[in-house]
Amino acid sequence: MILTGSEIARQVGLGRIEIDPFHEDQVNPNSYDFRLGFELLVYQDLELDARLPNKVDTITIGESGFTMAPDRVYLGSTVERMGSDHYVPIIRGKSSLGRLGLFVNMTADLIDIGSHNNWTLQFHAVQPLVVYPGMRIGQVTFWVPEGEIELYDGKYQGATGPRSSESFRDFEAQA
Repeated sequence: MILTGSEIARQVGLGRIEIDPFHEDQVNPNSYDFRLGFELLVYQDLELDARLPNKVDTITIGESGFTMAPDRVYLGSTVERMGSDHYVPIIRGKSSLGRLGLFVNMTADLIDIGSHNNWTLQFHAVQPLVVYPGMRIGQVTFWVPEGEIELYDGKYQGATGPRSSESFRDFEAQA
């Protein structure tokens, strides 16, 4: 079951959903718009290795925007710190930006229950696209879980700003 926009706002008021800062004008019929933070990470190398830490450059997005190039992965984050210990958040890009060729979190839209962060967002633009800090970049929906709840306590918990992949830690744990 998905929460309606008014129920998202009510649950924020009850403290069962965290959205900080929260703005009523970002509430939609069944979602909440989140905004792009002021930094992007981009990997230095074109060939990436899942078993190794990959070096990144930090880009500060100025008021005049930043042009995302095709064939690169950009990592940004939400302005808002969000999460819930009671509902499962799912994030998606906005359709208006999808119509401009921007893919947002195409493989990682499920946020674990109990994850409270400025969520890292993965971007891929199919053609050059200018993005701006603070722009509405995506939306979050909240879903009612069924069954026993186990809260997230993983490697990205408490993140502020974009975080690069730590997939190499999974290989370390297997060793």
